[in-house]
Amino acid sequence: MAEEQYTRCPGCKTIFRVTSQQLALKGGQVRCGHCRTVFDGTAALVSLAPQPGAQDFDQEQGPPTVTLRPARALRPADEPAPQQPSVGAAEAPDEPPADADWENRFAWDKPRQRMRSTWAGAGAVVLALALVGQAIWHFRDSIAAHFPASRNALVGLCAQAGCTIRPLRDVAALSIEASDLQADAAHKGLLILTATVRNRANFAIAFPHLELTLTDAQDQPVVRRAFAPADFAGGTADIGRGLPANGEVAIKLFIDASATSQAGYRLYLFYP
Repeated sequence: MAEEQYTRCPGCKTIFRVTSQQLALKGGQVRCGHCRTVFDGTAALVSLAPQPGAQDFDQEQGPPTVTLRPARALRPADEPAPQQPSVGAAEAPDEPPADADWENRFAWDKPRQRMRSTWAGAGAVVLALALVGQAIWHFRDSIAAHFPASRNALVGLCAQAGCTIRPLRDVAALSIEASDLQADAAHKGLLILTATVRNRANFAIAFPHLELTLTDAQDQPVVRRAFAPADFAGGTADIGRGLPANGEVAIKLFIDASATSQAGYRLYLFYP
């Protein structure tokens, strides 16, 4: 293997590794790839081998600089010098230009990012619509009651979804306005219950169930019985549409109490 040769630029003292072919190309004339000085590379050859008396170096040129550049950094003397780099900038062919578009250096990946963002936005919209639809389905009775204009649309949707719009079940909106329990003089052991149930809301309320409790002299339950809307509402009442807004229903029931003795009663409205 040929012995390595080194030449030193007289301008910046940078040492370059060179070949004999490189020096013979232009009669030894080369251009420094660091400071652009043209010099005779053959005349400026130096040795990096340790020498006896380490301080016996050329006083004019000084000790060899630490900067060691490869042979490709030397250029033929007649080659046009490239544009002078800014102060402090070293020649580095692999470095990106100073005006590189860093913002878009990974622009190839941006369409994928935009696609992910688009899918995420579409997913959020679908999820929001699903939540709104679920809320409408769950509260459809309340929406139809409080917003009558929406009832027809909700009925149409339920026709497709297989659901129904029912009157609200709100026992707090109902009250028993009057009630009475009397023995039927014509039939021993038969009691006649009369009462009026009123809807105090400004929208229809579902018919409740009615619970009658017969009590003894100490107000303890003797017998209890529940009546469904069909038992007391009467044949003209539209149970499916509920008790109309601010409406009332009159109740009259005949109760066989021949097997019991009672001193009082209690009435209670509830939804099963």
